[in-house]
Amino acid sequence: GKATTIKEALTKWEEKTGEKSSEATVVRLYGQIPPIEKLDSTLGKIPNCKLCLSTNCIDKITNLGELNLKILSLGRNNIKAFTGLDAVGDTLEELWISYNLIEKMKGVHLMKKLRVLYMSNNLVKDWEFSKLADLPCLVDLVFVGNPLEEKHSPDGTWMDEATKRLPRLTKLD
Repeated sequence: GKATTIKEALTKWEEKTGEKSSEATVVRLYGQIPPIEKLDSTLGKIPNCKLCLSTNCIDKITNLGELNLKILSLGRNNIKAFTGLDAVGDTLEELWISYNLIEKMKGVHLMKKLRVLYMSNNLVKDWEFSKLADLPCLVDLVFVGNPLEEKHSPDGTWMDEATKRLPRLTKLD
């Protein structure tokens, strides 16, 4: 079958909750059957909310330009990069993007208000933490299950090295 569109998912959500997505504070579109594959311009209709799109088949982040997002949940998708998040770089405070296919930290530094980054079980192999160090508000990072963390955990250098590179963190893994 074909993928569920954002518009279809929003219609179902509104019918189920009795809320208007344009006025909602939390919109949950996770685990759609069939799954959502792409973020389309319909997202512009839900400007101010916590947006949950986990457990779908989304492969890239697009069409967030009109959103005033503070919390975005994109775990368990097929996302390969942080590209597209610059559109919410001035508002996003929490990004939940675990269980995806992200290899590089490129673009993460554009999210100036990010406090929480949950990105366990991705494919990051290299110490690209300079990009995370550029985030002035970042205090909570979950990075477990990435090749980088797995490589340095057995010898005990992971926590030391990560906290040295990111001294503002109050919570790690």
